[in-house]
Amino acid sequence: MADIHAFVCGHPIAHSRSPLIHGYWLRQHGIAGSYEKLDVAPLDFPAFLAGLSSSVYAGGNVTLPHKEAAFQGVEKRDEAAEMIGAVNTLWFESGKLIGGNTDAYGFSANLSAIAPGWTSGETAVVLGAGGAARAIIHAIQKAGYRTIRVVNRTVERAEELAQRFGSGVSAHGWDALPALLSDAHLLVNTSALGMTGKPPLEISLDPMPQGAVVSDIVYAPLKTDLLATAEARGLTPVDGLGMLLHQAVPGFERWFGVRPEVTEALRRHVLSDGEQA
Repeated sequence: MADIHAFVCGHPIAHSRSPLIHGYWLRQHGIAGSYEKLDVAPLDFPAFLAGLSSSVYAGGNVTLPHKEAAFQGVEKRDEAAEMIGAVNTLWFESGKLIGGNTDAYGFSANLSAIAPGWTSGETAVVLGAGGAARAIIHAIQKAGYRTIRVVNRTVERAEELAQRFGSGVSAHGWDALPALLSDAHLLVNTSALGMTGKPPLEISLDPMPQGAVVSDIVYAPLKTDLLATAEARGLTPVDGLGMLLHQAVPGFERWFGVRPEVTEALRRHVLSDGEQA
């Protein structure tokens, strides 16, 4: 049987931790194959997509800045990609290039692993209104939340998401946050605030009810100030590394034919690499 090859492409791509994850699983399962980083400039991306069918690759991941271009360039998309408006996973079915989005799955699977009761909540607050927020809102809607409040400094961007996702999703400015948190079962930061090298995320979690879950999709640093504050308040903190690990599972299964597991050993392996994400 021939070796199976997959990739992650972006621009730049040197920082990607995806090869650490997939390389670990390839070794764990004794699969002959590879998963490699490909730096593809935006102008070259359409030709790269068009050439995949005649390449050695069974598929791969797409990261910034190509997720929207991949959405436009594939022949067919899964439901998550359609709702989120971006593609992060590519594979072939009957010779056709298919685009999927596993970010919402990764978010949900991570929360289910760390905060198993999270799906019983009804009200969520999402900070930020970029591409990551779309994936998170889709995941929260699929989990059955009835009320999702999107908070962004530019309210117009939050309003675009409220229109996109429809019933139960509303747009708010930053100043409304204390009131919005008072009955929220889940708070998710999808903004860059609090990331290494970015401004801090300065909010009070005091209004949140006991038992609430606080998630940050940032994983550099692993424990953000937001998560440290949540932990100190007795809320359930969920870091962003688990989302990265879980979102990799469906792609690996499609390309290599084995469904891998997210384990503490994998988490330690990725953390010990020491790269900045």
